[in-house]
Amino acid sequence: MKNYSGEKFTVAAVQASSILYDRDKCLDKAISLIEEAAKQGAQLVVLPESYIPGYPYHIWLGTPMWYHGLFKEWFLNSVEIPSKTVDALCESANKNNIHVVIGISERDGNTCYNTILFIDNRGEIFGKHRKLMPTHVERVHWGMGDGSYLNVYDTDLGRMSGLVCWEHTMDLVRHSLIAQRAQLHCAVWVGFSSITGWETLFDMSTELSARYHAHVGECFVLNSQSTVDKENVEKLSQTDYQGQWIKPGGGWTAIIAPGGAILAGPLKGEEGILYAEVDLNMIADMAHWHDATGHYSRPDVASLLLNREPYKVTRNMNSISNKAGSAIGFGASQQSSDQLLKMMQQLEGKFGDSEEWTRKLAELKQEALQKKK
Repeated sequence: MKNYSGEKFTVAAVQASSILYDRDKCLDKAISLIEEAAKQGAQLVVLPESYIPGYPYHIWLGTPMWYHGLFKEWFLNSVEIPSKTVDALCESANKNNIHVVIGISERDGNTCYNTILFIDNRGEIFGKHRKLMPTHVERVHWGMGDGSYLNVYDTDLGRMSGLVCWEHTMDLVRHSLIAQRAQLHCAVWVGFSSITGWETLFDMSTELSARYHAHVGECFVLNSQSTVDKENVEKLSQTDYQGQWIKPGGGWTAIIAPGGAILAGPLKGEEGILYAEVDLNMIADMAHWHDATGHYSRPDVASLLLNREPYKVTRNMNSISNKAGSAIGFGASQQSSDQLLKMMQQLEGKFGDSEEWTRKLAELKQEALQKKK
């Protein structure tokens, strides 16, 4: 864990439009933004949600039948890991000696995920986060992440975490990262205030979420949102109906200190890069008053159960007895009848209230009786 050594460094939060849905052009623009941030002395730069190949705004603007062509374009331009696109991002981070955190649409097989990619200043991927629950119609395009992606990473700059957009409304998810003592939180968002009717509400939602996370988590928050440029609107507005619902602009980008004070921004309605100096010693200013995962958390009263197991489409189905044995540390099929009976007693204490385990215990008892014969 990075000590509070008093070392100060510069961070950057990008607000920019993607070039929908062109992976190569988005990559080129991302690299130019990374280079610009590095020239200004930034050691960490954060780029918006699904920046490559762009957020699928079309899902909000019409029926699936209307936007099938746009879906296909977006899907085929999503980013595989590993790939030449990821290699180029890593090379840019290494060349410019800067940590890069960027939102991508990750394609894994025939499923896409709303993913944050974490790259260090040596050009090495040190983590990724898949959005746990795509919001509303996002579920048509993106699959769900799992608890294995709720991580805080040790870096040369400090302990780093990240969440996507409205994951910041999932308080238990936020707390799982706060409990791992994140110091630098990278919040990537879509600039949804470009959608008619959401101009004020979405900016308010963003500001509340970002500043509250910085306050409760006693961490720095780099909040990065995208914008929608004129070319994006023209691409998406294929009928008069779509043109009524999206317009150029959007975005609420800021860099926020522990406690919730804004260090840079907010930047709204235009492209740009915000910079701020980070001093990890500022975390102590909040620790004096409040510690969300220490003496102020009271886990004896209320605690969080976190499932860190990765989601798998296929799983090996071993015998019932092997499954039961693994729950207490040994394989039942290799045990004597006395050992099986002892194991069943342990299982009854551990899983006795479960209907499924009651059934499995009955099968184990039958196996034990067979061994005694």
